[in-house]
Amino acid sequence: MKTPSILFVCLGNICRSPLADGALKHRVRQLDLGWTVDSAGTGGWHRGDPPDPRAIAVARAHGVDIANLRGRQVSAADFDRFDLILAMDHDNLAGLRRIAPASSPAELCLALDLVPGRAGQAVADPFYGDASGFDATWADAKAIAEAVLVRFGVRR
Repeated sequence: MKTPSILFVCLGNICRSPLADGALKHRVRQLDLGWTVDSAGTGGWHRGDPPDPRAIAVARAHGVDIANLRGRQVSAADFDRFDLILAMDHDNLAGLRRIAPASSPAELCLALDLVPGRAGQAVADPFYGDASGFDATWADAKAIAEAVLVRFGVRR
């Protein structure tokens, strides 16, 4: 079986998708899986920027360092590079579907579609709120990471 490759996508690639990226990379390292995990944004406003300081802080509080990640915009090549592209909300999923090449083999869905009982739900964007919103996003990111592992047959 091919080694899975997963891309998380939010709007600016500084809050939700870096947290999901960090949560899954952490589990992949713990389990020595060697998967490809990355994140991107549908918008390019934060290209080259580190994650939001509040995202870095909440990940660090849970033993995960995402400070080295840098924002990037999703590209056409991502649709061939990744097996599974997980959007954090409906708007980003619609944006991905608009730019996906017709020949893309990548599976596109909402990230929470993989989490039992959460199908159709969006990961709330914590950007305009306080630090508690980042705690909720971290909880979603951890649940998504575990669901991705199950999706690819890894038992915890």
